[in-house]
Amino acid sequence: MKKLLAISLSILCLASCAPKEKQQDSNSTATSSADTFPEKAKDMNIYEVNIRQHTPEGTLNAFAEHLPRLQKMGVDILWLMPIQPIGEKNRKGPLGSYYSIKDYTNVNPNFGTLDDFKNLVKEAHDLGMYIILDWVPNHTSFDNAWLETNPEYYMTREEVNRVAAYLDTDTSYYKDSENGLVHEADWSDIALLNLYNKDTRDAMIDAMKFWVTEADIDGFRVDHAGHEIPLYFWGELRNELDPIKNLFWLAEWDEPRMHLYFDMTYDWTLLHMTEAIAKGEETADHIEKHIKNDLALYGQRAYRMNFITNHDENSWAGTINERYGDGGEAFAVFSFTAYGMPLLYGGQEAGLDKRLAFFDKDSIDWSDIKYEAFYTKLIKLKKDNKALFNGEYGAMPEFLEDNNENVLSFVRAKDGNEVIVLINMSKESQNVTFSDARLNGTHTDYFTSEEVAINTGEA
Repeated sequence: MKKLLAISLSILCLASCAPKEKQQDSNSTATSSADTFPEKAKDMNIYEVNIRQHTPEGTLNAFAEHLPRLQKMGVDILWLMPIQPIGEKNRKGPLGSYYSIKDYTNVNPNFGTLDDFKNLVKEAHDLGMYIILDWVPNHTSFDNAWLETNPEYYMTREEVNRVAAYLDTDTSYYKDSENGLVHEADWSDIALLNLYNKDTRDAMIDAMKFWVTEADIDGFRVDHAGHEIPLYFWGELRNELDPIKNLFWLAEWDEPRMHLYFDMTYDWTLLHMTEAIAKGEETADHIEKHIKNDLALYGQRAYRMNFITNHDENSWAGTINERYGDGGEAFAVFSFTAYGMPLLYGGQEAGLDKRLAFFDKDSIDWSDIKYEAFYTKLIKLKKDNKALFNGEYGAMPEFLEDNNENVLSFVRAKDGNEVIVLINMSKESQNVTFSDARLNGTHTDYFTSEEVAINTGEA
């Protein structure tokens, strides 16, 4: 994306930008909501880790060597894709899918041991970072022991039809396999669990409790959190786990109801909208409408995950370059400055420019971490400016009036801290005229440290 008066990829900090809030004394024993999630995560980011592909070794111990670098970048929450053993029956590819769980309370031997994982958690904690574990409650592999010991834990055709009847949903995407129900969408390596069965729910709660009590993890990213899973399961789960440890909860789902029990949900609509804008199929003006609608549906307390790539997008939809072209940096700026918590996928800071294999070994190339300084700067921007905090702890974006549908312009202001964001979301340089008086004056371009003078009514 080309620059026009530092507008194409620009964040302007007003002279009144306030310093970061003073951190609580680490020796203090006082507790408050600021010591617990979700408020504790008010200025945090999340970083997804693909253990298999993160290093040539593909192990927990090898990944642990990256912790100091990530801590220096400013990474807060490490989301580890599932680390449990992967099923062999109906396995896809040589190594199989992370999301085909054979044993919920063990570690994939390709990755290491349970002690290796415990050590990783401790090292992350020592560096001030948190670890959340990717959890798969919807289904297991076909060689999970539960299929033999507790077949009642799984959905039958009769049970699916019964549930669908009172939920008034479609069951056409299920098909019968030799072993049980599977999804039509080529999910032939997983068997569908029945979480309407209390015994299944109890077994799942015990398995999740194991990782909190044994490994001291800090939360869960829950795969497929809303489909075929009754909402009351999450209430039962929280009742069991909350007294053990305060945890951070991320749902792979995009519905307001999930925020009864989860701190953060996916904003897939925004992801796909930014992809369409980058391709010239939509304009930046669509974002304002989406965010206003999203706030109306979710409110200001909900954390919404803002991202331009993750494991699914990279492997199945394409790299950042394939989906955003030269606009990758501009849309990354948006993901860190729009309301919500920004996500980085492992390798994003290295300019990951290939679709990582999902069922086979395919290591990330770390020979040139060319965007590390860029993302370090974005992380610092968020932490240093209260206006950019997550959810209700930051400011909601106020969109500026301008005459150019290709330029996204907004202000976030809170308690004397004000950040102006101007992003050209098109492939060409743009001229833009603003009418908002707040833009009058001299500002500092966050990326170049140059002084930028703006007079309302002039581009």
